[in-house]
Amino acid sequence: MGQGNSPAGWRSARPFMPAGYGLKPVSEGSLVPWEHIISRLQQARNYWISSVSPRGRAHAMPVWGLWDEGRFVFSTDPASRKASNLKARPLVVVHLESGDEVVIVEGEAMRVDDPDWLRALEEKYAAKYGYPLSGGTVFQVIPRRVFAWDEAGFPSTATKWERAEDS
Repeated sequence: MGQGNSPAGWRSARPFMPAGYGLKPVSEGSLVPWEHIISRLQQARNYWISSVSPRGRAHAMPVWGLWDEGRFVFSTDPASRKASNLKARPLVVVHLESGDEVVIVEGEAMRVDDPDWLRALEEKYAAKYGYPLSGGTVFQVIPRRVFAWDEAGFPSTATKWERAEDS
């Protein structure tokens, strides 16, 4: 794996972890390329959403979703705990299922209100899952930080992508 092309406004580096994790300097390893991360996000079927309630209670649930226009998109019933949590505290973590090929997205969830984008998302979602996206609140997760690594090469592949303004 090489560094790949950096998307505009993003920087890649090793994530901070205590010395006991044995992370290699970037010069001794390869950062996970952005293109690999996007491919994994697009191809995944199941995603885990983690949110926090207004009272501070953690909540994690699997969802189906799409990576589209640089954002993770999913729908949920407006009365669901995750919808209530995200309306009160929009910070969210999205994690793919694998602990061996890790992709974790930290970001902010916002409701999708653009009718043209919603129609396009409906088509893409139906093509991916064979089910409609409608029937709930559609959220977009605007990424702020992304972590990725290959467990087999963890000390050399652990990567953090971060928006330059958040660095």
